[in-house]
Amino acid sequence: MKQLIIAGREFSSRFFIGTGKFASGSLMAEAVRESCSQLVTVALRRVEISSSSRSREDPVISHLDPGKVQIVPNTSGARTAEEAVRIARLARQSGGYDWVKLEVTPDHNYLLPDPVETLKAAETLVQEGFTVLPYINADPVLARRLEDAGTAAVMPLASPIGTNRGIETGAMIRIIIEQAQVPVVVDAGLGLPSHAAAAIELGADAVLANTAIATAGDPAAMARAFAMAIQAAEIAVDSDPGGEKNMAAASSPLTGFLR
Repeated sequence: MKQLIIAGREFSSRFFIGTGKFASGSLMAEAVRESCSQLVTVALRRVEISSSSRSREDPVISHLDPGKVQIVPNTSGARTAEEAVRIARLARQSGGYDWVKLEVTPDHNYLLPDPVETLKAAETLVQEGFTVLPYINADPVLARRLEDAGTAAVMPLASPIGTNRGIETGAMIRIIIEQAQVPVVVDAGLGLPSHAAAAIELGADAVLANTAIATAGDPAAMARAFAMAIQAAEIAVDSDPGGEKNMAAASSPLTGFLR
């Protein structure tokens, strides 16, 4: 597979992790280590928001080494472009974070992203110099519009956040991958390592998972399993696999030795 480069930074791991839902910062840190992930997303509430708070360092963010992982605040909870932009600016002011995972989700039942508000927020944040990674529905047209606006990647959902249902939007993700000139990161709904492998086999540049790992009985082991599945899928893609066929093709000769 081609090198994974986002906004000039090269990543050797194609596995990104979210930090929500972990029972503790230490469990999260162990999962990140086992995954070998180099990009971790965090909610703003886990980021220091004032100098006075630094003496009361958050137990989750304090377990992350910015020298080893790219810490990316997300705009989780934003319902409008205005709210998302405000959250991103707070993250920059508080900790100098210029990368942001853009999430605008007014729908509380399914947490589906608002395409209009997401594009609006992305345009503003790109103009302000942010590296923007937008979480979107698997919409090829929106993905192109966001790429034209200058986002560093696009992050289409596989299925609704936290559902662990795997890839339900594969046909649209395939089109996004075919057309994109920026990395495509499949995000949300991946519940098993096999789901992550399937995304890489589709042609995705990377995947992001959170719930499947954080809620597992052994988060570190699940993170390791995801990493191994993704690596296996990379090797498979690079091996130039034979394509699908409609008709059977025998793996051993069926004639000749009978005569």
